[in-house]
Amino acid sequence: MIERGNPVPSVGIKLVTAAGVEDTMSDAALGQGTIVLFSVPGAFTPTCHVNHLPGFVANAAKLRAAGVDRIVCAATNDHHVMKAWGEAAGALDEIDFLADGNGALAEAMGIAKDLSGAGMGKRFARAAMIIRDGVVDAVFVEDAPGVTASGAPAILMALEAAA
Repeated sequence: MIERGNPVPSVGIKLVTAAGVEDTMSDAALGQGTIVLFSVPGAFTPTCHVNHLPGFVANAAKLRAAGVDRIVCAATNDHHVMKAWGEAAGALDEIDFLADGNGALAEAMGIAKDLSGAGMGKRFARAAMIIRDGVVDAVFVEDAPGVTASGAPAILMALEAAA
Protein backbone atom coordinates (compact mmCIF):
# COMPACT_ATOMS: atom_id res chain seq x y z
CA MET A 1 0.00 0.00 0.00
CA ILE A 2 1.18 3.52 -0.76
CA GLU A 3 2.67 5.23 2.27
CA ARG A 4 3.80 8.61 3.49
CA GLY A 5 6.84 9.71 1.51
CA ASN A 6 5.94 7.74 -1.63
CA PRO A 7 5.53 9.61 -4.90
CA VAL A 8 2.21 9.39 -6.73
CA PRO A 9 2.47 6.58 -9.31
CA SER A 10 2.47 7.52 -12.98
CA VAL A 11 -0.57 5.90 -14.61
CA GLY A 12 -2.76 7.05 -17.48
CA ILE A 13 -6.07 8.50 -16.25
CA LYS A 14 -8.82 10.82 -17.37
CA LEU A 15 -9.24 13.99 -15.34
CA VAL A 16 -12.76 15.43 -15.25
CA THR A 17 -13.06 19.09 -14.28
CA ALA A 18 -15.60 21.85 -14.78
CA ALA A 19 -13.66 22.69 -17.98
CA GLY A 20 -14.03 19.19 -19.45
CA VAL A 21 -12.18 15.89 -19.72
CA GLU A 22 -8.43 15.56 -20.19
CA ASP A 23 -6.24 12.52 -20.84
CA THR A 24 -3.24 12.82 -18.51
CA MET A 25 -1.01 10.92 -16.13
CA SER A 26 -1.82 10.56 -12.45
CA ASP A 27 1.51 12.03 -11.31
CA ALA A 28 0.89 15.11 -13.46
CA ALA A 29 -2.71 15.52 -12.24
CA LEU A 30 -1.69 15.13 -8.60
CA GLY A 31 1.80 16.62 -8.75
CA GLN A 32 1.49 20.29 -7.88
CA GLY A 33 0.39 21.94 -4.67
CA THR A 34 -1.45 20.44 -1.75
CA ILE A 35 -4.11 18.02 -2.88
CA VAL A 36 -6.66 16.00 -0.99
CA LEU A 37 -7.38 12.86 -2.99
CA PHE A 38 -10.24 10.71 -1.83
CA SER A 39 -11.15 7.42 -3.44
CA VAL A 40 -14.49 5.70 -3.54
CA PRO A 41 -15.58 2.24 -4.70
CA GLY A 42 -18.00 3.71 -7.24
CA ALA A 43 -19.80 6.78 -8.47
CA PHE A 44 -23.49 6.90 -7.57
CA THR A 45 -23.14 4.00 -5.11
CA PRO A 46 -25.13 4.69 -1.93
CA THR A 47 -22.38 5.45 0.61
CA CYS A 48 -20.19 7.24 -1.94
CA HIS A 49 -23.03 9.41 -3.25
CA VAL A 50 -24.82 10.15 0.02
CA ASN A 51 -22.00 10.22 2.60
CA HIS A 52 -18.52 10.55 1.11
CA LEU A 53 -18.70 13.04 -1.79
CA PRO A 54 -21.16 15.46 -0.12
CA GLY A 55 -18.86 15.91 2.87
CA PHE A 56 -16.06 17.13 0.62
CA VAL A 57 -18.39 19.44 -1.30
CA ALA A 58 -19.74 20.91 1.95
CA ASN A 59 -16.25 21.35 3.42
CA ALA A 60 -14.43 22.56 0.29
CA ALA A 61 -14.02 26.12 1.59
CA LYS A 62 -12.70 24.88 4.96
CA LEU A 63 -10.24 22.56 3.21
CA ARG A 64 -9.00 25.42 1.05
CA ALA A 65 -8.67 27.63 4.13
CA ALA A 66 -6.52 24.86 5.65
CA GLY A 67 -4.12 25.09 2.69
CA VAL A 68 -5.58 22.63 0.19
CA ASP A 69 -5.20 23.74 -3.42
CA ARG A 70 -7.38 21.05 -5.01
CA ILE A 71 -9.78 18.30 -3.98
CA VAL A 72 -9.85 15.27 -6.25
CA CYS A 73 -12.21 12.28 -6.13
CA ALA A 74 -10.99 9.03 -7.71
CA ALA A 75 -13.09 6.03 -8.68
CA THR A 76 -12.76 3.02 -10.93
CA ASN A 77 -15.42 4.28 -13.30
CA ASP A 78 -15.17 5.67 -16.81
CA HIS A 79 -14.97 9.42 -17.42
CA HIS A 80 -18.55 9.61 -18.69
CA VAL A 81 -19.86 8.26 -15.39
CA MET A 82 -17.54 10.49 -13.36
CA LYS A 83 -18.67 13.57 -15.29
CA ALA A 84 -22.34 12.65 -14.86
CA TRP A 85 -21.79 12.05 -11.15
CA GLY A 86 -19.99 15.37 -10.66
CA GLU A 87 -22.79 17.18 -12.48
CA ALA A 88 -25.59 15.34 -10.62
CA ALA A 89 -23.96 16.09 -7.27
CA GLY A 90 -23.33 19.75 -8.16
CA ALA A 91 -19.68 19.11 -7.30
CA LEU A 92 -17.73 20.10 -10.43
CA ASP A 93 -17.15 23.66 -9.22
CA GLU A 94 -15.45 22.38 -6.06
CA ILE A 95 -14.00 18.96 -6.89
CA ASP A 96 -12.08 17.42 -9.78
CA PHE A 97 -12.79 13.79 -10.64
CA LEU A 98 -10.23 11.20 -11.61
CA ALA A 99 -11.53 8.35 -13.77
CA ASP A 100 -9.42 5.20 -13.33
CA GLY A 101 -11.57 3.03 -15.58
CA ASN A 102 -9.35 -0.05 -15.53
CA GLY A 103 -8.25 0.31 -11.91
CA ALA A 104 -4.58 0.78 -12.85
CA LEU A 105 -4.05 3.62 -10.38
CA ALA A 106 -5.89 1.79 -7.60
CA GLU A 107 -3.58 -1.18 -8.18
CA ALA A 108 -0.43 0.99 -8.43
CA MET A 109 -1.32 2.67 -5.13
CA GLY A 110 -2.03 -0.66 -3.48
CA ILE A 111 -5.54 0.38 -2.49
CA ALA A 112 -7.50 -1.77 -4.91
CA LYS A 113 -10.28 -3.82 -3.39
CA ASP A 114 -11.84 -6.88 -4.98
CA LEU A 115 -15.61 -6.38 -4.94
CA SER A 116 -16.30 -9.19 -7.41
CA GLY A 117 -18.58 -10.84 -4.87
CA ALA A 118 -20.88 -7.82 -5.22
CA GLY A 119 -20.57 -7.83 -9.02
CA MET A 120 -18.35 -4.74 -9.11
CA GLY A 121 -14.92 -6.21 -9.92
CA LYS A 122 -11.76 -4.53 -8.66
CA ARG A 123 -12.32 -1.01 -7.34
CA PHE A 124 -10.63 1.62 -5.22
CA ALA A 125 -10.91 1.02 -1.50
CA ARG A 126 -12.56 3.87 0.37
CA ALA A 127 -9.61 6.05 1.32
CA ALA A 128 -8.17 9.57 1.35
CA MET A 129 -4.69 11.04 1.03
CA ILE A 130 -3.01 14.35 1.55
CA ILE A 131 -0.52 14.85 -1.27
CA ARG A 132 2.04 17.65 -1.33
CA ASP A 133 3.77 18.35 -4.65
CA GLY A 134 3.32 14.78 -5.84
CA VAL A 135 4.44 13.07 -2.64
CA VAL A 136 2.02 11.38 -0.25
CA ASP A 137 2.00 13.11 3.13
CA ALA A 138 -0.74 11.05 4.83
CA VAL A 139 -2.97 8.07 3.97
CA PHE A 140 -6.32 7.21 5.53
CA VAL A 141 -7.94 3.89 4.53
CA GLU A 142 -11.29 2.76 5.88
CA ASP A 143 -11.10 -0.56 7.71
CA ALA A 144 -14.86 -1.02 7.96
CA PRO A 145 -17.95 -0.01 5.97
CA GLY A 146 -18.90 3.66 6.17
CA VAL A 147 -17.05 6.95 6.05
CA THR A 148 -14.98 7.88 9.07
CA ALA A 149 -11.19 7.96 8.55
CA SER A 150 -11.45 9.11 4.92
CA GLY A 151 -14.21 11.69 5.29
CA ALA A 152 -13.77 15.43 5.00
CA PRO A 153 -13.99 16.07 8.78
CA ALA A 154 -11.16 13.59 9.46
CA ILE A 155 -9.01 15.14 6.73
CA LEU A 156 -9.64 18.62 8.14
CA MET A 157 -8.55 17.43 11.56
CA ALA A 158 -5.37 15.92 10.10
CA LEU A 159 -4.56 19.14 8.24
CA GLU A 160 -5.12 21.23 11.37
CA ALA A 161 -2.95 18.88 13.46
CA ALA A 162 -0.12 19.16 10.92
CA ALA A 163 -0.26 22.97 10.82
